[in-house]
Amino acid sequence: MITQSINRLQYLCEIIPSLLNKIQEEDFSRKLHPGKWCKKEILGHLIDSATNNHQRFIRIQYEDVPTIIYHTDNWVRLTDYKNIETEHLINLWEGYNRHLIFIIKFLSEENLRRKCKTNEPEPVSLQWLIDDYVKHLEHHLKQLVEYK
Repeated sequence: MITQSINRLQYLCEIIPSLLNKIQEEDFSRKLHPGKWCKKEILGHLIDSATNNHQRFIRIQYEDVPTIIYHTDNWVRLTDYKNIETEHLINLWEGYNRHLIFIIKFLSEENLRRKCKTNEPEPVSLQWLIDDYVKHLEHHLKQLVEYK
């Protein structure tokens, strides 16, 4: 249900920034395994997810089944998140997600049923995209910090 996703996203915007600010810079930038993202890159990936889903949330309302796919590893590598100031990343993550909340709150039931092509085998609804976005967000946030 979209209300649950909105409420959860609002909750995350309230609690996550202070938790992220407690992470030592060394821990934020250290890669635990070769070929895996450090915490800064994971946070950057979540920013990329927000930007790509922002586009989906808007374009799906006026285009007929748009195709919006992005290659996550390329986005993280080309943005070079590991070299961006941590405070900037935390603020950008929070601000972008608050912006998405604003957009999601005003979606019509009709638009929530509209479809978009993503990496999924079949087109998905805007409702599905929103719910999946929050699930995906939480999956990665739990790699960064502990929370309820």
